Amino acid sequence: MLTYLFGFSVLGVLAYLVYQDQPPLPGCVTSPSGAMLFTRQDILAGMHVFQRYGVMEYGSIYGHGAYLGPDFTADYLHRSAEGLTARYRAEPIEGASAEERVRSELHANTYEPATDRLLWTEARVDMHRQLRAYYQRLFNNGLPDGGMQARYIEDPEAMRQLTAFFAWTAWTATANRPGRDYSYTNN
Repeated sequence: MLTYLFGFSVLGVLAYLVYQDQPPLPGCVTSPSGAMLFTRQDILAGMHVFQRYGVMEYGSIYGHGAYLGPDFTADYLHRSAEGLTARYRAEPIEGASAEERVRSELHANTYEPATDRLLWTEARVDMHRQLRAYYQRLFNNGLPDGGMQARYIEDPEAMRQLTAFFAWTAWTATANRPGRDYSYTNN
């Protein structure tokens, strides 16, 4: 009986700590000019799109079970980093390499708890829009590496939401926790 109580007490404490340490779901993600990119509802709806269409049969999030396809968290992050690097090479700033700028931008946690807003640079906003078009083509079998049946997810709104979900998971995997030098996923 003592083992039973101790075991469930430990599980309860761990569940509480997981809840306390979870990454924030920002109310909105905006550009510096205040343009809305996506909202908390879009992220949650994107998670439901991921589940409803069984996207986990074609890939994963956070690398969990990526036997059948890409890790969409890493894919979004990799494509973002490549696009941002190319852009910053074309727009150099003295004293900072493009790679350093991208690393700094991706690790910077620009979530503002007081306003419940995540602020992204214009470059990152532009990259997100490009990735939304890329995933639309991928999930409509418009790309050879899609590996999915034609017209898999046809609804553009569902694709916008799914891309918001991918973007949020990539942000949680790279943005440093407040006051820490590691991300919400302990990277």
